[in-house]
This record gives sequence, structure tokens and C-alpha cells, in this order.
Amino acid sequence: MHPLQWIAAWVLLLHGCAIGRLPQAAFARTDVRNCSMDPPYLPPTATNTTARLAALRDIMRAYGVQAYIVPSTDAHMSEYIAERDSRLGWLTGFTGSAGTGVVTQDKAALWTDSRYWTQAERQMDCNWELQRTPWVESIGLWILEAVPVGGSVSLDPFLFSIDTWNSYSQALHGSGRTLLPIEPNLVDLVWGDKRPPPASGEIYSLPPAFTGSTWQEKVDGIRKQMEQHIRRPTALLLSGLEETAWLFNLRGDDIPYNPVFYSYTLLTNTSISLFVDEKRLSAEARQSLQAKCPGSLCVELQEYGQARAHLRRYAQGNVIVWLGTEYTTYGLYGVIPQEKLLEDRYSPVMLAKAVKNTKEQKLMRAAHVRDAVAVIQYLLWLEKMVPQGKVDEFLGAQHIDALRQAQEHNHGPSFQSISASGLNAALAHYSPSNGSSRMLSVDEMYLSDTGGQYLDGTTDITRTVHWGVPTPLQKEAYTRVLMGNIDLSRLVFPPNTAGRTVESFARRALWDVGLNYGHGTGHGIGNFLSVHEWPVGFQSNNVPLAAGMFTSIEPGYYRDGEFGIRIEDVALVVEAQTKHQSGEKPFLTFEVVSLVPYDRNLIDLSLLSQDQIQYLNAYYDTIRARVGPELQRQQLEEEYRWLQRNTEPFPLGSAAAATATLGTLALASLLSVLLTGLQA
Repeated sequence: MHPLQWIAAWVLLLHGCAIGRLPQAAFARTDVRNCSMDPPYLPPTATNTTARLAALRDIMRAYGVQAYIVPSTDAHMSEYIAERDSRLGWLTGFTGSAGTGVVTQDKAALWTDSRYWTQAERQMDCNWELQRTPWVESIGLWILEAVPVGGSVSLDPFLFSIDTWNSYSQALHGSGRTLLPIEPNLVDLVWGDKRPPPASGEIYSLPPAFTGSTWQEKVDGIRKQMEQHIRRPTALLLSGLEETAWLFNLRGDDIPYNPVFYSYTLLTNTSISLFVDEKRLSAEARQSLQAKCPGSLCVELQEYGQARAHLRRYAQGNVIVWLGTEYTTYGLYGVIPQEKLLEDRYSPVMLAKAVKNTKEQKLMRAAHVRDAVAVIQYLLWLEKMVPQGKVDEFLGAQHIDALRQAQEHNHGPSFQSISASGLNAALAHYSPSNGSSRMLSVDEMYLSDTGGQYLDGTTDITRTVHWGVPTPLQKEAYTRVLMGNIDLSRLVFPPNTAGRTVESFARRALWDVGLNYGHGTGHGIGNFLSVHEWPVGFQSNNVPLAAGMFTSIEPGYYRDGEFGIRIEDVALVVEAQTKHQSGEKPFLTFEVVSLVPYDRNLIDLSLLSQDQIQYLNAYYDTIRARVGPELQRQQLEEEYRWLQRNTEPFPLGSAAAATATLGTLALASLLSVLLTGLQA
């Protein structure tokens, strides 16, 4: 740099210091808030919450509340919620699917996990502190500092699970602060008549061709479990929306992207009560539910709002009510005497739903073939249009949604499409909006995480691509993410293995070079139900993996402010074909049912072992065999040729062969350590 340039730079620096800060453009990102500036800098994506907080604090004073806790869920512990239930989003401006807000008379804070930190900084104004952890313990400590002894901490008991209520109660126990359930919801009082109206869409029956069993067969199976249980429960309470939808083979549209409807079910040995807005039931659905009335397979329809009162009356008898604590709110739980409760983490319906039968597996495979057609159409379209500078993130999201809509049996996307270019892809759950999305460029990475709802299944797939020349780091990171996807997908493991025990196989290749990702490795997925279906997956609160379960496998890597990578496939847990069998039950492995090739431009073959390349080639053979004929049936010849080019087998080079033995030994060693730790 020329001496005069150095002098000019120092003058600029000193001028910035003199006024208390450097000019924003000199050092700061403009896509996130900066609350340390005077005045604070807010991006155009931030929401002004001053008036909303003032109104809430007025109501809190009227109710004698010193702190009010606002979660991101609804009365059924749903992950995805209707706009009417998006209280945290309305109050804070933050629209992520996981978070908790706490408001006192002079402070407000939001807690969320690492997926959403940057999103929160973009969407919240400076009335809110961002706490970079999701844990109740952290919330409790913050409340103890913010609320004086003798103060009351309140929440809506119908928005907190039993376990979460207990966690807050324990965090405040003995502190002199009172945890007080309060009705009505205080945010609703502030929201007033601007709150969106209740759902009004039709609730309909699934055609028999798209169900694994009749609802009567499902009820009989659950009742047998009740009879065989050592405590002989007299009733089963279902609060999760997926539970009732699955049990009765019914679907609705009360929550965007999720074909469910607001309901509760109380199933006894001799009766069935469905709490729902019955005027919304289609004639066919009503006929299905009441075809065998009177009798033990007759569904009695009751008003949705009467569930608690009915449960309270039922609990006065000589009964035992079985429920799953993960999806039951404290508001319902509290009306049942403790001695009449049978509690499990998940209800038997939730566990039965998680294991798909042979027909359901066949349906899911078929849905993924047609879904692959839409994704391949999209990738080909991008290859043509992006070099012309004609595609932004929002247009891309709209286009993939439209391509899926054209496929047979499609009922729309399974979640809001994630279409993220460059630095936006570093936000794990970024979704573009009209007017504030970036143009796609051949010089940047692009991440597309999308899915569809079909009558025969739900899909979720992520592909990351680069149309130009990726940097060495981008190529290495992508390849290592792919290696993790492959290593977990081809893993063979013992029966009754918990997902958390093996999920590090998806991270090993990243860990080898000091990289990692901050989100879960995978989640269960439904048959025309929720795209995130519990209790399947790789987290600590998931159940052991079993044949018939579908889960996503989705390692990634995110470099904040630069790029993001994720490779996601849906896989079915199946029995493995092993040389030996060491127990009564066979070992398990995964069958990947997502059928779209990966970006060859981003794969560094020198990093892959021979086994990994052989797996890729076999996977590509499967894609050709299953998707190729469907492309031809739909007369998509250009897409068919694209598929053939992008599924050409990779060469088994000497560099790959040299690392094969090392890779295999490392995998075996890691599995041995993990399983030994689990048994200890």
C-alpha cells in the first residue's frame, strides 16, 4: 500500500473512533442487527416489537406476573404450528421452529439453538437479548437473576409438556419464586382480533389404497397392548396431532405443510371419543368413523374444546389413563390424579406409527421415485438458468414447489422450501422471501432442502451444488460431508441400537480435520404425515432403531457468512445380509430411498475410500434402475439424459484404494468404541 493510502486509512480509523464507532460498511455485516451501535443498527428483516412488549407488560402487571414464558409450540406440542399459534413469532419477530422467550417488566430474551442464531439476529430488534442455548437450565438461571424473590413466573399450561413444566419447576424450586400456570394466554390478549382465525378446512379420509391398515385394525392392536400391559390401563389419551390422524386414517390442513387437524382422542377398552370440530368432517370421514355404531368400534364425536372437561369427568372413576409425556400438556395432565396415571415418554400409537409395514414401505418408495423426478427437473433447470442470471432464491423455491405439484398424488410441499445461495446457506434453516432473496450465481454454492407431501408418502431431500469453480475448502468440506452420509448409510449395526450411538459415523470424516455441524444428524419421517416424525432419529430422546423405520441422514458443514453444505437422504431401516448371525435377531442397516445423484463438481475422489466409491456406484445403479424408467414414462428425455450423465460410475483409482483399508479399520474401531460405551 502506498504511504498516502496508509495515512488515509488511519485518518478514517481515527475518525471512526472519535464518533464512537467505525462506519458500518467498514466492518459490519448489514444482514444482522448491531445493538452495540448508537443508534442500534437493524436490518430491514427485523421486527419492531416495542409496542407489543409494552402491551404485554401492561397485562402482566394486571395479572401480578413478574415474568412470562412464551414457547414456540402449540397445545399439541407440534414442531410446526399454524400462524394462529405462532405466539413467539408474533411477539419477537423470530420465525424459527424452536425457541423460548421470557419477558419481564424491563427485559426480554430469546433462547434458541445454533441452527437459528443468525436468523434471530436478522429478525429481532434490540428489545431482545439472544441467549445462544436452548436449555431450560439456562432460562431458569436468567429468570432467577431477573425476577426478585417473591415474584411469580407464569406460563400457559396448555403450551408446555409435562417434562418441560417439571424442568421449570425444578429450576425455580426453593428459590422463593413461584411457578404459576395462568389462563388465558397473555400473548393472545395482546394479539386480540389481529390473531389469525381458527382452521376451517375439510378433514378427510385417506383412500384405502394409501393406508397400511384400516383404522379398526389399528385400534384393535392398541387395545391388545392395553390389555397386555401389567397395569391394565383403561384408557389411552392421544394429544399429538399425528397420533389421531394416523390412528383413524384421516388428514386435514390445519397446519401448513402438515396434513393434520386439531384433535384429541380418548380410547378405552369399549369406547372411542374423538374431540374435533365435527362440522369439518367430510361425509366419507364421518361414515368411516361411525359405520359400526353402536359398538366398541364406534367413534363418538365430541367438541374439540371439551377434551379437558371430559377427561376430568372420566378420571373420577376407577380408571388408569395411559399417556405419552412428550406430547401431553401440563394443562391436561393436571386434571388426572397422580395415582390414576400410566406415563411413558411416547404413547403406543406413536411407537406403532414409527414402524411402517410392508405396504407403507412400498408406498414410501414409490413417492420417492416421483419426487426424484421433480428434483432432477429442478437441477437441470438450474443448470440452464443460473448462468443467465435469471434465478433468485425465492424463484427457485417456487419452481421446485411447482414441479412437485405436477407429480401424481402430490399435496404440496412438506415444509417451507430452503433455497439458499452463498452466505445464506450457512443458516441451516434459511427460507427466502419475495423481495429479500439473493440471486443464484455460478460463483457460489447453492443449497436446496425441499420435500413433498404425497398421498403415498412424505419426502425430504437436500442437495448442495456449485456450477462454477469451488474453492479447495468448499470441495473438501462437501466431500467430507458426503463421506459421512455414505458411512452412516452403509453402516451395519446390531438390533436395538439407539441412533445416538451411531450418529457420529456421519461426523467422523469432518472430525478428522476439525470440522463439525451444529444440528442433528437425522429425524423420522411420516407416510403423508409430518416431515419430522418422532420418536425416530439420532438424538438422545429417540427410540432404538428398528426395521421398518424411516429416517433422514443429513450431515452438513456451515461457514458463517460464506457458505453452507448439507446432503440429506431419507433411508429405511432394513435387515442386513451378514455372513454370520450372532443372535436371535438379524443385524440392521439402511436402504436409501432418496434417489437423486450428488454434485460431481464438488466431489474430491482422492478423499474417498474404495468402499465409499463402490457404495456410490451401487447407489447410482439403483437410481438409474428406479428413476430412469419413470423419467421415460413421463417423456422427460432431456432429464433422462441428465440422469445418465450424472450417474456415470466413478473410477476406482489407486488413491482411493490406498485409503480403503485405513477407512474400514477406522469405522470398525469407532463402532466398537461406541457400542462398548453403550453397554458400560
